[in-house]
Amino acid sequence: MPKQEIWIGIPGDGRCLFRSVILGAWLRSGKQSPTERSQKVLADELRSKVADEFIKRRADTEWFVEGDFDNYVVQMRKPHIWGGEPELLMCSHVLKTAITVYMKEKKSASLKVVSEYGQEYGKENPIRVLYHGYGHYDVLRSPQVEEKMTEGKCRVKLVP
Repeated sequence: MPKQEIWIGIPGDGRCLFRSVILGAWLRSGKQSPTERSQKVLADELRSKVADEFIKRRADTEWFVEGDFDNYVVQMRKPHIWGGEPELLMCSHVLKTAITVYMKEKKSASLKVVSEYGQEYGKENPIRVLYHGYGHYDVLRSPQVEEKMTEGKCRVKLVP
């Protein structure tokens, strides 16, 4: 991984995991960043497909969701409910692509891989998200990739 990454801030509106994955998929494919409104719509569509994927894979997923499975899926369809590891796994299946989750190391501020999902769909060019450890996700991308984001859509910071 390059030493410097570009961190793209995602609003903390309950959709951050889904917005990070959607934006990561768009930017990875070379598309221009969708508008703020489109990001919300696409994130909510992905969330719905993820809930459907939980139901489709119930036999494999029921054991690792908290509480009652049916209630969990109903709650996950709501736009303000946070997603986590189970949703990242289902996102990888819905999008049929790898997703890599990074965190900053406290002492060095360098990034480390903490989770990888969807490796069966290929390991090259995964969607890369940054988890902050308190329920929030942002997007990561390499600085070498040509920047095609529309100005003012996202907060961009360099991560050492």
